[in-house]
Amino acid sequence: MSVLSTSSIRAAVDQCIEACLKCARACEECTTNCLKELDIQTRIKCIQTLQDCAQVCLQAASLAARNSTFAQQYCQLCAAICEACAEECAAFKDTYCQECAQICRECAKACRNIAS
Repeated sequence: MSVLSTSSIRAAVDQCIEACLKCARACEECTTNCLKELDIQTRIKCIQTLQDCAQVCLQAASLAARNSTFAQQYCQLCAAICEACAEECAAFKDTYCQECAQICRECAKACRNIAS
C-alpha cells in the first residue's frame, strides 16, 4: 500500500473541487438548454437529475474546500449522482447533453479519487 504525500492529497482535493464546480456549471447550463427543447416532457427525469447533480457538486466542493470530516463520504455520494446524471444526459443526442455527460463522468472520477 502506497502512502500519498500531503502535496498529492492536496492536488487530488483541488482537482475534485475544480471538477465539481465545472460539473455544477455544466448541469445548470444543460438544464437551461433542456428547458428550451420541444420534447421537454421526455426530459423531466434528466432535468431533475441535472438539478440534483448541480446541488450535490456545489456542496461537495464546499466540504472538500474546508476539509470537512464528511468530505470523503459526501464525495462518494457525489460520484454516484454524477454517474446517474451522465447516464441521463447520454440518452439525449444534443451536443450540450453529451458534453454534460462527459463532464459528469470526469467529476465522478475526481470525487472517487478523494473518496477512497
